[in-house]
Amino acid sequence: MASQIAGVKNTNEDENAHKDLGFCGRVKNKVVEFPMKLKKLGQDDPRRIVHSLKVGLAVLLVSLLYYFDPLYDGLGATAMWAVLTVVVVFEFSVGATLGRGLNRILATFLAGSLGFGVHHLANLSGEKGHPILIGLFVFILAASVTFFRFFPRIKARYDYGLLIFILTFCMISVSGYRDEEILEMAHKRASTILIGAFTAVSVCVFICPVWAGDDLHNSVATNIEKLGSFLEGFGSECFKISCKGGESNKALLKGYCSVLNSKQSEESQVNFARWEPRHGRFRFRHPWKHYLKIGSLTRQCAYRIDTLNGYINSEIQTPLNIHSTKVQELCMKISSESSKALKELALAMKTMTRPTTATAHITKSRIAANSLKSFLKSPGLGGDIHLLDIIPAVTVASLLTDVVAYAEQIEKSIQELASLSHVQFKSAEPKTEQEQTKLHKHGIVHPCAATDGPHHVITIVQPSLKEIENKG
Repeated sequence: MASQIAGVKNTNEDENAHKDLGFCGRVKNKVVEFPMKLKKLGQDDPRRIVHSLKVGLAVLLVSLLYYFDPLYDGLGATAMWAVLTVVVVFEFSVGATLGRGLNRILATFLAGSLGFGVHHLANLSGEKGHPILIGLFVFILAASVTFFRFFPRIKARYDYGLLIFILTFCMISVSGYRDEEILEMAHKRASTILIGAFTAVSVCVFICPVWAGDDLHNSVATNIEKLGSFLEGFGSECFKISCKGGESNKALLKGYCSVLNSKQSEESQVNFARWEPRHGRFRFRHPWKHYLKIGSLTRQCAYRIDTLNGYINSEIQTPLNIHSTKVQELCMKISSESSKALKELALAMKTMTRPTTATAHITKSRIAANSLKSFLKSPGLGGDIHLLDIIPAVTVASLLTDVVAYAEQIEKSIQELASLSHVQFKSAEPKTEQEQTKLHKHGIVHPCAATDGPHHVITIVQPSLKEIENKG
């Protein structure tokens, strides 16, 4: 009680001290904290510092168009469009920069050509019909292109290009009514935009490139690993089993939270990765869309894990008589094997090898989940235990069973990704001759397809008569 009172006093003292600082004191604190925030921002991802320097370099390069008289005489004031293009096009990843650059170039050329054609057609209609025809074309094209932006697929990849199309067409067609040198204006604008886009893409690709495909691949694998880390510490937290590194385990239990809101980030990274050329381990036309399926299954699994985490932190816990040794053992087995399976799958994705050992862990967790369901259905579970007392245990068993099911689906999706990727995913390294000889002596395991359950046939290899005589 005394400690609580002391804590309240300290809090009140801090609030009073904060109020006594006044406006100047608060501004001073903000100024002192700002460099620390900048340092933390750079330490979290050093690529941000490199990206900032790359943007500065690209803007400097296109600004040289103003400093050299031969270039400025050829382009004139339209050289500013090159600077604007670099500022607007340059993005953090190569895929995003390529996407915006190509959208801007194609939209500018198409809109410029169409605007020049509309201007020429309007000139044929006479002085009175010229503004009417220009206005009609501007209205139809602006309305139609804006409507096309509502299509999800078009908006995801070409929204920026459609905006530039409307802007360029209106500028060329409308300004051509007063300016007779419309062809020269369109040529200069297209040339400066081409120079700006080429500069931005070149700097982004050839100087410390950041590939959206790499970020997507690593983030999906990391999300799966976070789920495995939660399940690794779930059993000890659920049954209050003391273990080493308690604080670190609690930190791992919170790692899954970032997986719950990863949908938007993954979708944008997939759109950016589809613009990127062949790089590193990823070839052209890599099945990037399949990562959305793996990410969706990972989030569905994370939602179940979030419910399990709510059960751990809930003030209302299952009575101790329900926490029998059998239930505890099976729950620990399910969470442990599921954790190993998910971590094996994450490692397989990071190293781009076909997952082989994860299937065995999923099979063990499935057997343990079935055993837990059978045990909870048994009539002699608790005698006089009330139905409401057993609901939490049944809920945990159901959620763990769902986690096992989603882990199995994630494993199948990664196998499908490995099949679609062809050469990118390597097969697991074969066993050495010593391991194969050891397996040959102890027996070979063959799956039995005729049985309903997960049975196996063990073939025992008997030693030859000559080996027995030698041992004798």
